[in-house]
Amino acid sequence: MARLLRNADHRRMPWKNGGGETVEVIVHPHGAGLSDFGWRVSMATVASDGPFSLFPGIDRTLAVLSGDGMALSIEGVGDRLLTPASQPLSFPADASTTARLTGGPITDLNVMTRRGHFSHTLSRHAVNGSLKLPAASGTRLLMALDTLGVATPDGLIGLQPLDALLLDDNMQIEVIPVSDEAAFYDIRILPAVSSA
Repeated sequence: MARLLRNADHRRMPWKNGGGETVEVIVHPHGAGLSDFGWRVSMATVASDGPFSLFPGIDRTLAVLSGDGMALSIEGVGDRLLTPASQPLSFPADASTTARLTGGPITDLNVMTRRGHFSHTLSRHAVNGSLKLPAASGTRLLMALDTLGVATPDGLIGLQPLDALLLDDNMQIEVIPVSDEAAFYDIRILPAVSSA
């Protein structure tokens, strides 16, 4: 089964540090708070310069969905410029991080997993024809940037911009743009490999 998560239904809540609002797309386990989630996918509008919230024991990957961009200063990583054209940036969510907007407010996509329990990948794709995505283990979530269709074993599902589609383990799908081209993010969540 594939589960459609409409943008209009995403949960709105304040940032951990109170500096803005975040839109929670999905959290695991269901109903978990900011201190006890295993993994979380969210969006946020950053309207001013300032520090990021710290999340002890969490790894995060960030991508800019809209706006000009932001310059990040990350403890232990250095300075990075993130724009809508940039590849997603992964860094520890417990590293002190400050953001400086380069040209007005931006909206970002944020994927976070609890270190030692889960890991994740975030990749951006732009297609000008149908694209088959092979089956993949773990949890997979597609986030649409444009209107597109996703052919699943259960039928065709339509996504509007910022809708997300949660896919079952090892489900093969085909992404079909409605117009000439469509972009989307592919998010994968995997259980951490035990070292025992």
